[in-house]
Amino acid sequence: MDKTLHRKKHLFAQPEKQLAFLSNGIFAPGGLPSFATKLTETQNHPLQPKGIEILQVNLGYKCNQVCAHCHVDAGPDRKEMMTKETLNHCLDLIKKTPIKKVDLTGGAPEMHPHFRWFVTQAKALGVEDLMVRSNLTILTAHKKYADLPDFFKDNQVHIISSLPYYKKDKTDRQRGNGVFDQSIVALKKLNAVGYGKEKSGLLLDLVYNPAGAFLPGNQTALEQDFKKELHDAFQIEFNHLFTITNLPISRFLDYLIASENYERYMTNLVEAFNPAAVSGLMCTNTLSVRWDGSLYDCDFNQMLDVKVQTEQSHIGNLDVTRLNQRSIAIHQHCYGCTAGAGSSCQGSLT
Repeated sequence: MDKTLHRKKHLFAQPEKQLAFLSNGIFAPGGLPSFATKLTETQNHPLQPKGIEILQVNLGYKCNQVCAHCHVDAGPDRKEMMTKETLNHCLDLIKKTPIKKVDLTGGAPEMHPHFRWFVTQAKALGVEDLMVRSNLTILTAHKKYADLPDFFKDNQVHIISSLPYYKKDKTDRQRGNGVFDQSIVALKKLNAVGYGKEKSGLLLDLVYNPAGAFLPGNQTALEQDFKKELHDAFQIEFNHLFTITNLPISRFLDYLIASENYERYMTNLVEAFNPAAVSGLMCTNTLSVRWDGSLYDCDFNQMLDVKVQTEQSHIGNLDVTRLNQRSIAIHQHCYGCTAGAGSSCQGSLT
């Protein structure tokens, strides 16, 4: 992998500047309808939660990669990391709620010093589906991560990994030089301990993000293509492919502006609005926890610092009853989750 990777400074490094930009221009009076207006037209406003089914925990922004599409702006130079006190608050929430799914993300969540401890603690509390969003290359980055496939297997961890394409050029263009080759090595290591194998019970899912200013293709068709190409070329197996739409925030917003694709992309998202996707939006059943314990309706809102609309917006003073009575915070970037087949951290919605 390219060892010289570093984060570029964003045109809109501050969340409030991104929000201001998304509020103006093409969404000004006479332009495109706001997301709130579109929800009102389809009788879905205000958007209400269904309860916490998935707890998504961002352990920190430190990562061994710098991906062009990363909405978290993660990289090797990031210092933000969740404290053990906040991790314990997350465990307390799991204890007193019926949460059975926990989604660990980052950065590279495996780089957190208490990552393994938290995984074992969460599993001991009865979490049935513990998902780890691994970038794959972390498994080959350093010898201290070499035994992770065995650790994942021993704890029945559900692996979800980004792989932009089944060809080297597109993957490396989006995630860095050498990433594709290292990802293949990592996938083979996971396959070797049973991940992705039929009837093994060890789930290995891949994530596809488009490499440009367009919506992802049909998830089922892409999954078939990925399975055929990866098996034919490398004998790699996996369970499912999730297609996720790139939202116009952080690095991808920079790309849209620099490439003069912003207005066209946002227009496409608005015109592709699918009311059938609204009922499945991940913000309705997911609670996102930032590294500092702040609470959000989704990790995209987290990057824009749009906290949950309740006085208890920190994991340390969370009132679950009041949280479930809130309205979900929305903005123009939410069009990305309702365009076409819809998009969530678990793939398309329709």
